[in-house]
Amino acid sequence: MTFNKGSLILLDYTAKIKDTGEVFETTIEEEAKKNSLHDHNEKYQPRLVSIGEGWLVKGFDEALQNTSVGDKKTIEVSAAKGFGERDPGKVRMIPLRKLGEDAEKVSIGDTIEVDNKKGTVRFIGSGRVQMDYNHRFAGKIILYDVNILKELKSDEEKIPGILKRHLPVKDEEISFNKNGKIIDITIPKEIFRAEGLHLMKHFIQSDIFKFTTIEKINFIETHENKKTKPKEKISTDTKKELETAKKT
Repeated sequence: MTFNKGSLILLDYTAKIKDTGEVFETTIEEEAKKNSLHDHNEKYQPRLVSIGEGWLVKGFDEALQNTSVGDKKTIEVSAAKGFGERDPGKVRMIPLRKLGEDAEKVSIGDTIEVDNKKGTVRFIGSGRVQMDYNHRFAGKIILYDVNILKELKSDEEKIPGILKRHLPVKDEEISFNKNGKIIDITIPKEIFRAEGLHLMKHFIQSDIFKFTTIEKINFIETHENKKTKPKEKISTDTKKELETAKKT
């Protein structure tokens, strides 16, 4: 049975450029290591995807609507429905001096930010730099090797999946308690000061209200008062030694 729009599924996939075979994204740790992509900060685990909601590039998303749990296949995505066709108008020459102190550090192929836009350095010479503001994979056909693992149907399945998607912590540190239509979500202390925590809460709330029957969410943060340690008592002998030392 194929999926409906809004279905929540778990899948593993590896994405690569068709004409070069370059792997640039994967949910599988072994694949990441094999292709020199491994990142210790990345959570390698099946990806949660909502079908037809634009969580993936258009061509990949559309193709998943015609898959079923247990399918293992390679999906080909055209440039138009992937990262877009190349636009010559997004390739520009700028003065090298515009890079300021970083001018001597920049090399061809580097991705840098100029005028609040990220681009790739294509050429350096004669005091100028050619910047390509197209997406790195613009104009490329993408292949996705995909394994459809599971469809999440109950609230008890969906809630952990949503929390894993949005909280940048180990799975064992994610804690929640569901009581009817109310859920208490414990925020791990290691992300109390994390940048964008309010956005994490916003997206968790948005997804839980959209995909489950939950009507109320309580985010719980537990803060402890770390009292200063009591001063250690100085023994009588130590006091005498200190007094003697002062006199000498």
